[in-house]
Amino acid sequence: MVGYSGRHTCYWRAADRLEPVLKRKTSKFRARLPRTPWVVGKPSAPLGIDVLKKKMGNGNRTAARVSRTIGAGVAGLVAAGAGVLLAANREIRQFELKEVTVPLLEPGTLPSHWDSLRILHVSDLHMLADQRLKQSWVAGLIELDPDLVVNTGDNLGEDEAVPGVLSALGPLFERPGVFVFGSNDYFAPKPVNPFIYLLGKKRKPSRVQLPWRGMRAAFLEHGWQDATHARLEFPLGTDAPVGSGEPKMIRLAVTGVDDPHHDLADYSQVAGAPNADADLSIGLSHSPEPAVLDQFAADGYQLVLSGHTHGGQLCLPGSRAIVTNCGIDRSRAQGLSRWTERTWLHVTNGLGNSKYVPFRIFCRPSATLIHVVERED
Repeated sequence: MVGYSGRHTCYWRAADRLEPVLKRKTSKFRARLPRTPWVVGKPSAPLGIDVLKKKMGNGNRTAARVSRTIGAGVAGLVAAGAGVLLAANREIRQFELKEVTVPLLEPGTLPSHWDSLRILHVSDLHMLADQRLKQSWVAGLIELDPDLVVNTGDNLGEDEAVPGVLSALGPLFERPGVFVFGSNDYFAPKPVNPFIYLLGKKRKPSRVQLPWRGMRAAFLEHGWQDATHARLEFPLGTDAPVGSGEPKMIRLAVTGVDDPHHDLADYSQVAGAPNADADLSIGLSHSPEPAVLDQFAADGYQLVLSGHTHGGQLCLPGSRAIVTNCGIDRSRAQGLSRWTERTWLHVTNGLGNSKYVPFRIFCRPSATLIHVVERED
């Protein structure tokens, strides 16, 4: 077959030569066109993409490296978090004894062979039935030879824990003791997000009652006195030799209130100055709420003992409390401080924690031996 077309004649001699001719003509035509993304064929790359590819390398390999890096970071954070939680959980079993000295007695009150009046302050056991280590450690505090044991409440962590509490305190029942209760003696704990304390909101108790009446009866049966909304006066005997001319008794006035954190306290039932003949006056309140502390101070009590705060429980390095879970400031969340010029406050870290928050950080569980000594007038 032979054919032609006007000025741009394209000859071919046979049908089998049509395709090569078209390819040559088309190739020459396309070579004269500007190379743009809209021309049929391989599109040109956007400006700079080749340079970017060289810097990034293969996209799949880069994504894989990023994924591995993120994965390693997440794994590291998880491992670090697990390590912190493990250490915080371990700390709840690292019990320690603290000792403080406070000058409250008139000169000449103590027998010459006494260096101090020794008050053992225990609180916030939050006992669980299987906490054998805690029970053993608390029982061993009898070796301190305290003259008086003060228990400021929150003994129970569950309803099966009364035998464990009595086992822990058993040896201490040999010494004179006084106590007040906290809300966790009356009501069982409930699950809680520990970070809610940072909001400063007071939580209502669970209203699931604990067997506090039986525990109280056991305390009384062993000779301890309930100071809840009561004004107690009693002497502490000494082993001063007969005829030595030294005082044989130290007279105490102890007054307590029910837990003010949940509005159970009624200070009007015990209001008034302590007996002026007492050598030492002590106020007891499970939670160190300022309103109650002010009332004790106004009535002239020399020392107020409280628990409840757990020392802050989750603290910054140096055992610096982040929160107190009550009305006092963070600087008073644990230890001895002056509430007023004449009234001292001691807040113990306590020996336990809620079973739903089994952690302590920079705040070991503790009991305190308070040495009450004579003032230097």
